Parts: sequence; C-alpha cells; structure tokens
Amino acid sequence: MDLTRRVIVALDFDTAEDAEAVVERLGDTGQSYKIGLQLLTAAGPSLVTSLAAAGKDVFLDLKLFEIPTSVAAAVRAAGVRGATMVSVHASAGSRILRAAVRAAAEFPRLRVVALTVVTSLIDADLAEVGVTATTGEQTARLALLARDAGCHGVVAAPHDAAALRRLLGPDVLVVTPGVTLPVHPDAATDHARPAHPADAFRAGASHVVIGRALTRAPDPAAVLAAIAEELRISGAATRPAGHRTDSATR
Repeated sequence: MDLTRRVIVALDFDTAEDAEAVVERLGDTGQSYKIGLQLLTAAGPSLVTSLAAAGKDVFLDLKLFEIPTSVAAAVRAAGVRGATMVSVHASAGSRILRAAVRAAAEFPRLRVVALTVVTSLIDADLAEVGVTATTGEQTARLALLARDAGCHGVVAAPHDAAALRRLLGPDVLVVTPGVTLPVHPDAATDHARPAHPADAFRAGASHVVIGRALTRAPDPAAVLAAIAEELRISGAATRPAGHRTDSATR
C-alpha cells in the first residue's frame, strides 16, 4: 500500500476552484483526497470525476444513512464517478450496510467504509440520544457490525485505532479523521479525540485524513511531504495498516 495514498487530504472548501487550487499546489505529492458534504453540495460531483481521471484516490465521504435502495443507488453513483472509497453510517444497521457492499461490488476499486462514532462526539452526546455506551464501546460494537456485514473498513477516531486493529484484525481498513499537525497544534478543530498522524498509524490506522491544518498552510506540498518523510523515518506507517491485496489504494 503506497504511503502517499494513505494520507488523505480533506478538501473542505466552499467552491471547486478553491479545492482545485490546493490539488494543483500539491501536485504529485497529493495522491488521495476526501470530498465531503460541504464541497459536494457546493460544487457537485464533477471534481470526483476529474480527480479519478487524473489517477487520484477519492474518498467520497457521504456518510450515507437511508433506506437500502437509496444507499445502494448512491454507492453505485460514487463508483460510476470513479471514487475509491465511500462512507456509510454503521448506525444505519446491517441491511443498509450489506446493500452498500453489494452495490460496491460492481466497481473493483470501490471500498465501503462504515462510520462508527463521529469524531466530534463524546460520551455525553451519545447519552443525549439514548445511547448508554461510551464512545469506545459504541465504536467497537458498530465496527463489528460493519465487519460482519462485509464492509471493507471503518471510520473512527485515532484514539480508537489500536482497539479496532486488535478487534478487526490486519485486513480491515481503519480510516482516522481528526489528526493534528505540530505546525498547527492549537488550530481550531471539531474533533473531540484527535492525534498526530504518526500516532494514528502506529496505533493501527490504515489511512489518516488531514484537512485545514494542511490545506490552509502556506505551502501544503511541503507540509504533506514532511508528514510522509516523518512517517517513513519513524516506520509508523509500516505497522498494522490493513494491508489487503484488493485494497482501494494502489
């Protein structure tokens, strides 16, 4: 699994032009991108297609939670656009997760990852909606549900990566948003349980997602190159990383 494709750059922008400017600045350094609801709503799906056509990996972070037919249709649409990863809410249940996996099977490079607990949530937030489990307990429960439904991986906070790797084994993708960078240690974040990229990889993450701390940096390519170099030197990214021969990454 190519290291450069395991660091996913989140294109959290309001316009396609802003996102494309970052992609251009990153050049060959950036190989994997996340497009979420913000950019998709503002600019539509054309950027997914253009990035895929340029050989980039695209994580279409839709967080799908709908009836099985609608979820399957959205997953197929993601596959047609060339996405290599698409997210579904694990809380939607096994029928919906299985529908997503069946739809993704039509596209050899498309992987379904199930969102466990949103990284901005804490135990009190779960209790507010009637979930008595802690974030860690709920993450583990939903991760097992996703695995048993055939999902290729899960999305979870970096601090849960070690427990998930032990629980799910070496082949399941563990995608971790909410990583922080030393150059922006005090940057505002919505993530309640962040970690450094190297720490996330050491814990067992297969991918990390990095957003504003990188994309708003004066030289995003230098920041991304420095992250990759640190990971190579530390060896963090060589430890349990969800290596699958049919991985979405090349």
